[in-house]
Amino acid sequence: MKKLIIGNWKMNPQSKKEAEIIFKGIVSTAQKQKNADVVICPPYPFLSIFQKTKFSKISIGAQDVSVEQSGPYTGEVSTKMLTSVGVSYVIVGHSERRAMGDTNQIVNKKIINALKAKIIPILCIGERHRDSSGEYLKFIKHQLHECLANIPKPQVSKIIIAYEPIWAIGEKAQREATPEEFTEIKIFIRKIIFDIYNSKLAHNVMVLYGGSVHPENSAEFLVDADGLLVGRDSLIPKKFDLIIKSVK
Repeated sequence: MKKLIIGNWKMNPQSKKEAEIIFKGIVSTAQKQKNADVVICPPYPFLSIFQKTKFSKISIGAQDVSVEQSGPYTGEVSTKMLTSVGVSYVIVGHSERRAMGDTNQIVNKKIINALKAKIIPILCIGERHRDSSGEYLKFIKHQLHECLANIPKPQVSKIIIAYEPIWAIGEKAQREATPEEFTEIKIFIRKIIFDIYNSKLAHNVMVLYGGSVHPENSAEFLVDADGLLVGRDSLIPKKFDLIIKSVK
């Protein structure tokens, strides 16, 4: 199975010209990498820039999607809008979207909408705090059960799960997570999917790491991770290139 490297640009850059420059800077390395697929998730206004991309190794993803299909929902973006500009992946349940009000139930609806539109959902899960008594495991289990509610077996293998420990992300991070901590969570995620569905699905679902990934730690996480969800460094072609190259 190839590794999957996803770049989440968040609310960056601030112009179409900058977006094009960053994208072109990533292309050469992504095209040469045989062991990884690359997905770039730019802000909505820049999605159409890459609609007719000829780079087979790079796919385009969106950073979010609406639970609605159309209608009077100011500021929302539907799955049909996304597919019309070549989007094949979408991030759902990112910690920053959850902080803005997305519940597990809303994330679940977004996953179902994406799957119906044949868009691959990248489901983000992760705890805000890591405690010594294991309560964080109960939190992750609860997230998965509610986010995967009513999703039939044939659809589950199409979902990508990205673990993002919130306590290890951003300027207020307590510390960086370790590859060993990710491995623990990956095993736990597969166990939950096994309990809900079966062993085949538990084995086939891709589990990515997405907590402050950078060139210095990417190779270590890729030993066990099926891929990476990269934030800030995906906007710096030289650093993102190094992360892509760390796939062995």
